[in-house]
Parts: sequence; C-alpha cells; structure tokens
Amino acid sequence: MPWPATVIHVLDFEGGRRSGVVEYGVATLTDGKIITAHTRVCAPSGPVAAAESALHGISESEAARTEPFSAEQALFAGLRQTGFFAAHHAPIERALLRRAWPVPPASPDYAAPDPGSAPRLADWGPWIDTRRIYEHVHPALPGYQLMELVQAFALTEELATLAMQHCPAHRRRPHCALYDALAAALLLTRLAHEPKIAAAPLGWLLVNSVSPDEGEPFRQGEFMLAD
Repeated sequence: MPWPATVIHVLDFEGGRRSGVVEYGVATLTDGKIITAHTRVCAPSGPVAAAESALHGISESEAARTEPFSAEQALFAGLRQTGFFAAHHAPIERALLRRAWPVPPASPDYAAPDPGSAPRLADWGPWIDTRRIYEHVHPALPGYQLMELVQAFALTEELATLAMQHCPAHRRRPHCALYDALAAALLLTRLAHEPKIAAAPLGWLLVNSVSPDEGEPFRQGEFMLAD
C-alpha cells in the first residue's frame, strides 16, 4: 500500500530536558492531506530556562497556569494506536515523549504486510523523520532546517494559511509547536504529490528516516525513484 494512505501524526514539542514539554502541536494527515490539528501550552515539569523562553515565547508563569503534559497520556497513546508519529528531526520529539512516558500501550505494527496478524509494538516508534527524508531525496540543498525547506519549496504562503486556520493568534510563527508541526506536515504532503514518491510503500519512508543500519528491518525489497 502506498504510504500516503497511512495515518501519520506529525508532532512538534517546545521545551527542554529540565522543563519538559511546555507546548505540543499535532497535525494529522492521510491521503496526502492535513485533516486535523490541535495544540496547547503545558505546565513545565522543571524550570524554563530564559534562553528557551526567548526561543518559543512561553514564560514559566504563563505555562504554570495550565495542565502538565502528563495529563495528555491518553491522547498520545490513542494517536499511536491509529498510525505513525512523524517529526522534523524526530530524535528530539522522541526523547521528550519518552521522558514523559517511556513505554506506551502496544499498538498495531502498521509497517507489517498484515498489521492485523503481526505482533503488536509497545513503542512510540518507528518514527518518520522529514529532515532525513529530504536529505535523502534532495541531497544538494544548502540546508535542511525546517523553515529553510519551507522556503526552498515555496510552502510559506500555504503554511501561513494553515496557521490562520489552526494556530492560536499569538502562536503563528516558527518555534510555536503547531506552526512547526504544520510545516513538517506540509513537507510530507508535498512528497505525497510527487508521483514516484507517492507510489512508494511505507517502508520507504521508514528506511529513509533513519541511518542505513537502523532502516534494515523495514526493507521489503528496494524501491527505486530513478527512471
């Protein structure tokens, strides 16, 4: 089955090792389209460094008035039951998610040929990493930061439109969790409209989201993009 038919939840977290997650954003896509999006600020689990606050624009006092990220365990466990998680430079989101909940409830292995009969996975991964995928598909670009790719592929106006629809009025810029999640989701939807890449199986996304050695379990024959 081509990968765009899979449900993919694109995540972005703002926060750090000491503060934990102080804001999350989730943009869900399937069939090459963003279908839902949600976000909120979360009470920190530790001090919010001044440098972090300057980057994401959330003060410790503002965040402290909200529920902590730990209150969202059911939400994220439920999302993982329905599809894969993705992020731009996924190790950061993976680490913050595992900091809150090291092991999730078991979920179907959607990468298996028959997810219904395959062993279930008690893991937040495997992850889809838009940065690594773009490094593979477009190896000659000058940079692979999230907003560099948004600009390089002329997605700025579309991102602004989505931000108007889904993001709080004061959170429509880089380093706001849902804004960045929408940006990474747009990078995936763009690939879903490239015929050769859209025809690739899910395993192709997973292989190209990790190092060659880590991707070996997802290889089910080579999928070539060249003519």
